[in-house]
Amino acid sequence: MRIVKDQALNVPRLHSSDAHRAQNLTMMPRQLSDLICSVIARHGGWLPFDRFMALALYAPGLGYYARGDRQFGVLPSSGSDFVTAPELSPLFGQALARQIEQALEGSGTDEVWEFGAGSGVLARELLDTLGPRVKRYTIVDVSGALRDRQREVLHLYLDRVHWVDEWPETLQGVMVGNEVLDAMPVQLLHFDGQHWHERGVALRKPADGTRDAAPPWAWADRRSDLRPPVDDVGSLAMAAGAAFTTEIHPQAEAFIATLADRLQRGAAFFIDYGFPAAEYYHPQRSAGTLMCHRAHQADPDPLADVGAKDITAHINFTGIALTAQAAGLQVLGYTSQARFLMNCGLLNLLQDADIRTIANAQKLLTEHEMGELFKVIGFAKQCDRAFTAAPIGFTHGDRTHTL
Repeated sequence: MRIVKDQALNVPRLHSSDAHRAQNLTMMPRQLSDLICSVIARHGGWLPFDRFMALALYAPGLGYYARGDRQFGVLPSSGSDFVTAPELSPLFGQALARQIEQALEGSGTDEVWEFGAGSGVLARELLDTLGPRVKRYTIVDVSGALRDRQREVLHLYLDRVHWVDEWPETLQGVMVGNEVLDAMPVQLLHFDGQHWHERGVALRKPADGTRDAAPPWAWADRRSDLRPPVDDVGSLAMAAGAAFTTEIHPQAEAFIATLADRLQRGAAFFIDYGFPAAEYYHPQRSAGTLMCHRAHQADPDPLADVGAKDITAHINFTGIALTAQAAGLQVLGYTSQARFLMNCGLLNLLQDADIRTIANAQKLLTEHEMGELFKVIGFAKQCDRAFTAAPIGFTHGDRTHTL
């Protein structure tokens, strides 16, 4: 699931009736387009991509995640755009619960925090599995439409589940974020063969002066001092050849730094797709990782159909880990989703499962599905040594040395 990091956005709830929702969804693309055009104009005709991405995904009442339509589901027939691991199999949450339970014991806490809870399915599985061990479950999610859906899914646990728009000044417990970091707005950098630029969008005019079907904006680059976070950026640019496009993640790193600052005692686990820096900033990845998702199809054009599809970028886990360490968190481990789930007992959970459950769970593990591309990174602060020395999820296959 995705979450906005601009706490100044206060996303209102959409109308709950189907008629009002359908009417809103019909009007939203034009309204969002007009909003983005006005923001570009106010910024002198050029907007950095991270700001454009924030509006496309999180503009109050209009952005992709602030609307009332359905994003999450196993099949396109559900009207969804993509599937996440909790929707794919309940065993994901059941396995993750083992690591969370150990972290609760190791931190001496009884609260779980989930950032961007999506449909609420992961929260339900964790509460089902952990039972009374969790006294309070707090969801940080600014989307009113998603909160309504989460309340329906979590109706049996409303005495323990709470929703907040903003971070408290201090917090403790175990933090969870599944597919949160990847949808935080990124800055785009482009090397044109001679110079580095920051990539953004600028307003465009149809050639004949009349409205056409193309978006009212187009890519536009500006010379910049920003560089990818690698030791020898010059060699990277030369090896890439004539052109190289990539992302940097200041918002995701700021999120981790804020978490580290406000966490008094506890642990945090983030599951997302990405790479260590050496793989992320590589000449063979010359087009970057930016991608869109709609109706379970991927496309690389974030400027088209804005507000109607997801926009996402892979994570530079090295940057996330270094930010966490610098802010006072201990890195517990970093590994593939497949290895993490197996360490947490997923294979044992499959022993009595039916064929369909086994087939869906295999997608969580196999390399060509989610098993290898998705990674898990864990952090801790003020936890006992028995836990930090041997966290269950990183018992085998820890790749921290690659960060």
